[in-house]
Amino acid sequence: MLTPEELRQIQRLSVQAGRRVDSLFAGGYRSAFKGRGMEFEEVRPYVEGDDVRHIDWNVMARTDEAHVKVFQEERELTIMLAIDVSGSMNFGSGGADGFTDKKKQQARIAGALAYAAIRNNDRVGLLCFSDRVELFVPPRKNRGHAWRIIQEVFTHSPEGRRTDVGVALEELSRSLKRRAVVCVVSDFLGENPRRALSVLSARHRTHCFVVSDPLETSSKNVGLIELEDAESGERVLLDSRDWSPQKWHGQREAELRKSGALVSTISTESDPFLALMRHFRNAERRR
Repeated sequence: MLTPEELRQIQRLSVQAGRRVDSLFAGGYRSAFKGRGMEFEEVRPYVEGDDVRHIDWNVMARTDEAHVKVFQEERELTIMLAIDVSGSMNFGSGGADGFTDKKKQQARIAGALAYAAIRNNDRVGLLCFSDRVELFVPPRKNRGHAWRIIQEVFTHSPEGRRTDVGVALEELSRSLKRRAVVCVVSDFLGENPRRALSVLSARHRTHCFVVSDPLETSSKNVGLIELEDAESGERVLLDSRDWSPQKWHGQREAELRKSGALVSTISTESDPFLALMRHFRNAERRR
């Protein structure tokens, strides 16, 4: 059952995502996520200038006249959101409402992608993961479905605590029978998923959104600090003089990009809708 505060948060996220999708980047989404291919529409008589590779030789044999096949872009897409619900996603520097953390930011991202997909008549599904597949919601296309996705991302209580992105990617590689667009939202703090990500990216257009918090990238020298792993509960003593978080985050992004996926980092302090708009523009340039 949702608490009153959780319900208010989900309502705010849903309204915010719906409005910002309309005003900011629905067009960018459509440009970046074009149809998955071309489907046959009709056969018509050949006219000068037509591509001879499209001549339908069977029809020509029956009619003694050259005809060409006409194709149109297959517009409807399947968008799969792979969302990290492991223990580390509960981390955040906080805000006035106490909910400015990685979990809330990824709920915004998931909601925006879900609403953008549905407004473009695409189907959107959800896979939540930790060190295992926690939840699978089949792709659908209605506004109530977008609400459900936000609710599941924001409130799902995982059985696992650790992060294993590879488990989710391998499951999607097995279960997605037709080409799809896969959006992975995680902090990618577990094992390097490059191999599984490369396999998935070879067949499906794959986008990785790395959610981070300013406290994770701060390089201030504050001497010895004690840290607790949100996933294992292990405590370690760290000398902040020997820690270079910016370098580590840069290396992580570089490894993800080697898989062929398009990668963007979105901080909990950033406007996720503007970040997604920039991401889609970069995707369109790559196309």
